[in-house]
Amino acid sequence: MGTLLTHATLATMEDGYGLRPDAALAMEMGKIVWIGATDAIPAAYAGYDSLHCEGRLVTPGLIDCHSHVVFAGDRAQEFEARLNGARYEDIARAGGGILSTVRATRAASEADLLAQSLPRVDMMAASGTTTVEIKSGYGLDIASEITMLRAARRIPGLRRMNVVTTHLAAHAIPPEYQGRADDYVDQVAIPSLHAAHSDGLIDAVDAFCETIAFTPAQVDRLFTAARHLDLPVKLHAEQLTNSEGAALAARHGALSADHLEHLSETGIAAMARSQTIAVILPGAYYTLRDTIPPPIARLRDAGIKMAIATDCNPGSSPMTSLPLAMNMACTLFRITPLEALLGTTIHAASALGLTDRGTLTIGKRSDICIWDANHPAELSYRIGATPLRHRIIGGVFDT
Repeated sequence: MGTLLTHATLATMEDGYGLRPDAALAMEMGKIVWIGATDAIPAAYAGYDSLHCEGRLVTPGLIDCHSHVVFAGDRAQEFEARLNGARYEDIARAGGGILSTVRATRAASEADLLAQSLPRVDMMAASGTTTVEIKSGYGLDIASEITMLRAARRIPGLRRMNVVTTHLAAHAIPPEYQGRADDYVDQVAIPSLHAAHSDGLIDAVDAFCETIAFTPAQVDRLFTAARHLDLPVKLHAEQLTNSEGAALAARHGALSADHLEHLSETGIAAMARSQTIAVILPGAYYTLRDTIPPPIARLRDAGIKMAIATDCNPGSSPMTSLPLAMNMACTLFRITPLEALLGTTIHAASALGLTDRGTLTIGKRSDICIWDANHPAELSYRIGATPLRHRIIGGVFDT
């Protein structure tokens, strides 16, 4: 026996919103098995458990394709200090910034990391997220990176959430390797990559290509190691400066290049050729009070698909709500509500290399959200509100 949704306004996300009013959807064994008009439900589904949606909007489950949700500690006091006039450099010299998160994460056990991260996962779920990508990158030594990834892999056993894990040891240079970034790549980033892959802990590999992090040559070595392991790659690129990281990512056939505020025409052309997804992260732009937005119109003109994610992290984007990220992307970057919902469904799935979700299509996973809304634009329109009525993962109701 399966489940039948009736009298729904389906946004299938095929050919735009793919709106189907007064529609029905049948699911069984974790997959969508039929879609059609409510007044034309086949007899084969008549005995299914049924939910009358009363015209509510039904969409694919939302997909957060860029997050750092597993970490220890918080940086609320630094946020307050910056607003009281402290410079980031002063905070960093006093032991704050990302290094404070590294210290807290290194000191945390796997159980500690889970206990601190699960409330964030719960908030994501409450906002309609059904799949989340979780990166490592706050351990910055082999053992701590592995502990982060193990904690992330345990989440689906404790919460109804699909999790994709990404190796991000090349996130920052820890104090013990200051001035020796090449040594860090060779002695920590690449060995931890091999260890995590050997233990079956990762689905992809990421890095931060930036003047304050890793050079294109260093990232290239890491990505070459990843490709030898048949692991897809993605990249934090062009967030603060133009390091031509997006072009490097495209040469490696990257799933995505993320941030992209300082993306060049060379990077745009390379991403278009490789069909690399552009992941837009308005939370970091907002928190850092950046003034240079990603080149949305040029990405659109080049035919580059855009995804949107929370970038949930303790420093630059302490945000868990994809609908809020959608609103920010529309308001700050002039992304349209259609692009925003595509960016948190089918394009977000592509940014993770997933082909079994992101649309309401027969044969795809029955990861579904039912909203107290009439039209998809409402999901981007409301500021800070999440009109989620029901969340379904693999055909099972979570809320």
